[in-house]
Amino acid sequence: MATLTIRGVDAAIQQRIRMQAAQHGRSMEAEVRATLSQVYGEVPFGVALLRALDQFRQETGGVDLELPARSQPRVVDLSGDGP
Repeated sequence: MATLTIRGVDAAIQQRIRMQAAQHGRSMEAEVRATLSQVYGEVPFGVALLRALDQFRQETGGVDLELPARSQPRVVDLSGDGP
């Protein structure tokens, strides 16, 4: 595991970390570790979805979908003479 030293942390932020750590029953160091793991440890949903879709495409060659014929758009009366 790596060691990370952070200098110049604002006193108000340090106090908030201390309070959050106390609420969770752990040290400030453990609280910062948990926060870093929560923020950076998981792959964001969108990235995970795109990776899964890319893997599916690579494994299956993709999927060709039949697209229905498009209908003509309806005409909307914007003259103000409507009902």
